[in-house]
Amino acid sequence: MDSITPLLNLRIIEPGDYDELATLMDLVFDDVGGAWPRMTIMDLIHQFPDGQICIEDSGKIVGAALTIKVDYNRFSLSHTYTDIITEQNVIQHQASGDALYGLDVFVHPDYRGLRLGRRLYKARKELCRSTNLKAILAGGRIPGYHKVADELSVPEYIEKVKRKELYDPILSFQLSNDFDVKRLMKRYLPEDDKSCGYATLLEWNNIFYEADIPSILDTEKKLVRLGIVQWQMRAMVSVDDLIDQAEFFVSSLSNYQADFALFPEFFNAPLMGLRTEQSSVEAIRFLSEFTEDIKQRFSQMAVTYNINIISGSMPVLENDRLYNVSYLLHRDGCIDEQYKIHITPHEQRDWVIDGGDKVKVFETDAGRVGILICYDAEFPELGRMLAEQGVQIVFVPFWTDTKNGYLRVRLCAQARAIENECYVAIGGSIGNLPRVNNVDIQYAQSAVFSPSDIYFPHDATITEASPNTEMIVFADVELDKLKYLNTEGSVTNLRHRRLDLYGGFTRPKQK
Repeated sequence: MDSITPLLNLRIIEPGDYDELATLMDLVFDDVGGAWPRMTIMDLIHQFPDGQICIEDSGKIVGAALTIKVDYNRFSLSHTYTDIITEQNVIQHQASGDALYGLDVFVHPDYRGLRLGRRLYKARKELCRSTNLKAILAGGRIPGYHKVADELSVPEYIEKVKRKELYDPILSFQLSNDFDVKRLMKRYLPEDDKSCGYATLLEWNNIFYEADIPSILDTEKKLVRLGIVQWQMRAMVSVDDLIDQAEFFVSSLSNYQADFALFPEFFNAPLMGLRTEQSSVEAIRFLSEFTEDIKQRFSQMAVTYNINIISGSMPVLENDRLYNVSYLLHRDGCIDEQYKIHITPHEQRDWVIDGGDKVKVFETDAGRVGILICYDAEFPELGRMLAEQGVQIVFVPFWTDTKNGYLRVRLCAQARAIENECYVAIGGSIGNLPRVNNVDIQYAQSAVFSPSDIYFPHDATITEASPNTEMIVFADVELDKLKYLNTEGSVTNLRHRRLDLYGGFTRPKQK
């Protein structure tokens, strides 16, 4: 190719392209038989036109990718080239197949270095996603193996190529395009002397694949709207007063079609002011008397306003032991609960609260969510346990009195989002309660954090409230972006964990 900048165009291969395509195949595959017969190419175009793509430069074909559909369960096992293309050059395309099979990708030698192969692979991946197929499979030749066949076994050769100690013109390219070697196949193409007849079975998984869904109601929600209530602590005269204030916010969030409403930790603390001259222990136990009623009324609101509510947290008395519990009130009427695991020195000293012993992920109609109550967000082990259960959104209801305490929660929550590749929403309270001991002042700036990668805001903060101002904030989070991040991010924290070193510290013990 000369120094003139090419004018590239990616398009579907047409019947009239055969002569030009055959010339290119003869040039690239001169060592394994050259071009396929016209009948074979015409059959491909007829049976699966969208799978046959090419790149042309000013009208001249300089690269192409040929693809068929196959049954994943069959061709994810060992097979040979003749299982794909018979000795009579008949393509074994399966119109009802659930996976793509890459027959060939080839680029004119003069155009190598322009990454045209990557463009062709990207188009093939988009085809796989847009047609909701499980994966792309391919039998990959290893034409560099014959040079070291006397020194290395095939598995040793593959490992060295993976480690970039050796270069293979096909395998190295496949690995750089996110394909994994699933197995080694013997006598895949016996006449392929350069590969000594061997091939690798390569696989690229479509992370967006969805099995047949019987109803649109079962489709996974992809865009989720979070609503956070930055709650003003104020004197209240009754439970009804508290519920009226909460319902105003729930109604407002519902009007903006939020999927979740997050309230702060101990948002019901103003009710402690209904009885004066109590010790701190008496006051928190008095507050626990309202919890069941508030939980049920919040559940009714969740159903009425069609919104999932995380009711911050409230004290719960069980068998004369006090716990700090957050409730997830689903909009279908179901109720889940998460006990605070780590109890702060203040909670232990002044209120004699005990910690729970289980952290779990909840399935909702808008994603898999977890709850870490305030101090719990400062312990990375809990976030990792949620990540191992597939969490997508973590809610952190908190109460902090100073900016120091707030920043501990905020910075740790942001770290949980990054290291666990999920969204984290934090919601706190503001204002003061001069008649309530130990809950007299508050500091908060509620926010929603994302992982830190190219798919997300540059500062990994989707939204944040004004500090110390009563308000609601919204954030739309895209669950599909997490799937991209998990497999194709600049870094993939979860995939790169050294479980051989520290796995035992994060995995729950098996009973």
